[in-house]
Amino acid sequence: MADVAVMQPKSMMRPKVWDEEVEEAYRFQLAGYRDAIEYKQVKNTEHIDRWPHNGYVKKLQRRDGCFYYYNKTRECPDKEIHKTKVYSY
Repeated sequence: MADVAVMQPKSMMRPKVWDEEVEEAYRFQLAGYRDAIEYKQVKNTEHIDRWPHNGYVKKLQRRDGCFYYYNKTRECPDKEIHKTKVYSY
């Protein structure tokens, strides 16, 4: 029926310290998505707006059509790190 394979994560972990992978996950989860893979599947796009100098996500469209705009610097506060989920495929 559908020839597009839906990728599902094999495992999930909660990080203890901040790094760029945690920042990436935090930005997608704040917008209502699991990660970049789910965002690309739902929005049917390969393009994600990113800041050119560091590669952080710049803008995401939420499921309701509104947009989240992110700063060039770190957005994930220390108190939110343990709430973020990092998925493995």
